[in-house]
Amino acid sequence: MTKLNFGGTEEEVVTREEYPMDKCQDILKEETVAVLGYGVQGPGQALNMRDNKVNVIIGQRKGSASWEKALKDGWVEGETLFELEEAAERGTVIMYLLSDAGQKLMWDKIKPHLKEGDALYFSHGFSIVYKDRTGVVPPENVDVILAAPKGPGGMVRKHFLDGKGVNSSFAIHQDATGHAKERCIALAMTIGSGFLFETTFQNEVYSDLTGERGVLMGALAGIMEAQYDLFRKHGHSPSEAFNETVEEATQSLIPLIAQNGMDWMFANCSTTAQRGALDWKNKFKDAVTPVFDDLYESVKTGEETQITLDANSDSDYRAKLQEELDEIGNSEMWQAGKTVRGLRPENQKDN
Repeated sequence: MTKLNFGGTEEEVVTREEYPMDKCQDILKEETVAVLGYGVQGPGQALNMRDNKVNVIIGQRKGSASWEKALKDGWVEGETLFELEEAAERGTVIMYLLSDAGQKLMWDKIKPHLKEGDALYFSHGFSIVYKDRTGVVPPENVDVILAAPKGPGGMVRKHFLDGKGVNSSFAIHQDATGHAKERCIALAMTIGSGFLFETTFQNEVYSDLTGERGVLMGALAGIMEAQYDLFRKHGHSPSEAFNETVEEATQSLIPLIAQNGMDWMFANCSTTAQRGALDWKNKFKDAVTPVFDDLYESVKTGEETQITLDANSDSDYRAKLQEELDEIGNSEMWQAGKTVRGLRPENQKDN
């Protein structure tokens, strides 16, 4: 492993130098990796492994939209594409990539197909950490491992095709074979990870649920809406409000943060912007810290888990979800965004 120093705190990470692809392929040469679920993470991870010459099969409910997608992606019914239970029976590594609610629903059907020495693989610690609510308790004679890409499945695939990699965390919950760690790292590399940092199932799910509800999605959406509404209330046009809230952030400033950090982004802005940002940064931090404390506690106690399981178990969940997503997409703010994005030079058709 490679040792990194974060301001006095040391951490070890795994890079592609320590686990090059030929080493990973050798570790996995006797494995049949059964990817159960072809929704969010399944396609990207499965296709990347297939391209990396890992023996991969897909498990998915026949007749579903995801089954049809798998067929279009080149998986062959009866050869590399099977119903969920048959794929689990054929696999030596069972990548359990159904939705969190789906994992709970299918567990009693999948568990009997886990054989001694198999590996049960997750990309989210949800079902294991909240086992009292999900009922997912693996048998003691299988490895239980996790590789969690820090990005959605589509981005995992895009980065792989671009010759890059999405960083991933990995964790070992149960080492029944004595080889769980090398198995896990090899799988994590073949799905297209850039580098790996070690965690626990509990830390992964606490940070993941908090991050999604916080900075990565929930807080970001809420803060953008608040600023856009403020501008509109004071007479700014939709175009100006969107550009000053979203377009400049995503197209100009966030790429600078990705390139070299927040200080680099500040240094590349005007002195007026620097001064104002530095003066207001801590005010925003102080304002949202209590909200983040409440959020983390809700994750830790399992309240967020129960909300998710209850909502996803409703028969009309997808319809209700689409209504909520449509409400965002049809709002003036994001309709303005659609128009503004259409005006980007790369989206303009040549006359």
